Amino acid sequence: MTPKLRLFLDEVRPATPYLVLDVDVVEANYQALTTALDGVAIFFAVKANPAPEILRRLVELGSSFDVASPAEIALALAAGADPSRLSYGNTIKKEADIAAASTQGVRLFAFDSEAELGKIARAAPGSRAFCRILTSGEGADWPLSRKFGCAPAMARRLLTRAAGIGVLPWGVSFHVGSQQKNPAAWEAALAEAATLFRDLEAVGVELGMVNLGGGFPTPYRSAVPDAAAYGVEIMAAVRRHFGNRIPFLIAEPGRGLVGNAGVIQTEVVLIAEKGEGDPRPWVYLDIGRFGGLAETEGEAIRYPIVSARPGEPMPVILAGPTCDSADVLYERSGYKLPEDLAVGDRLEIGSTGAYTTTYAAVAFNGFEPLRDYCI
Repeated sequence: MTPKLRLFLDEVRPATPYLVLDVDVVEANYQALTTALDGVAIFFAVKANPAPEILRRLVELGSSFDVASPAEIALALAAGADPSRLSYGNTIKKEADIAAASTQGVRLFAFDSEAELGKIARAAPGSRAFCRILTSGEGADWPLSRKFGCAPAMARRLLTRAAGIGVLPWGVSFHVGSQQKNPAAWEAALAEAATLFRDLEAVGVELGMVNLGGGFPTPYRSAVPDAAAYGVEIMAAVRRHFGNRIPFLIAEPGRGLVGNAGVIQTEVVLIAEKGEGDPRPWVYLDIGRFGGLAETEGEAIRYPIVSARPGEPMPVILAGPTCDSADVLYERSGYKLPEDLAVGDRLEIGSTGAYTTTYAAVAFNGFEPLRDYCI
């Protein structure tokens, strides 16, 4: 909690729910990661939080950007990013969108299938393309396995084919899972990438880039290793597997740059007991899974929730305001709130700068999207 955030929460106090984010914290996180990953180009994952104030600050700092759609490309360009510093990292793109991105000057595209590679070849000939490989996501709170990436053997075949259809086979990418708490998690993927580099070199295909993906965490209810710990493990693994022929390296942090920069303020709408054997009261907030807290699905991401009340902590069940029975935030994760909590109280949900405004529904049940303020 920075002084700027505290002042806003205490004195400005807009109608809830809303997110307030300190852009200076984003800058500090960026500087820490660039220091830890010396020589690695940072491509901020715009999907984590596309607020113009964040993007403009990162442009000023020299960041590049990982974009997933035409809208994110437009936001990055509007913030002043050069198209040559954009990576169209979504492996599921319409061919028309690839063509439009190429026309705007984007020259770096991801793929993980033969069909996607074909689209890039037709819509953006001469561009650089990198193939995403599968990883397990072990150790991550929000794994990203199965939907994205292909087996290394398929990546080898596709990268070999790329040059023959007018695309520059530029590199390999992977993602070790979002909110990855194990700094050593990059080891196996880097070993696989290095093997691909050597195998392809043997058949005349020279790759030039490894995309380390994201996964860098933010602190929620418990501490996580700092950026320096990740830098030590990752750069040691790079040297171990690539020796003195280190490729161009990029990383795509999202949560790790913006997560702890934001706080959501929410209001208690209802406190109710069910009388069905569970003594815990249900505490209903004016924000829920459809209002920006989608990552509470499966109680995977556990945000710190704070009340100013002085009462003794009591176990509670937390839920959102909509008439969908899936809109329950936490039942199993041991949340406690003060016993003197009252309807109308405001709570603060910490480390909510990432994947909240972008996950909020437009108007489910008529509730407006999550408003945000960048200070």
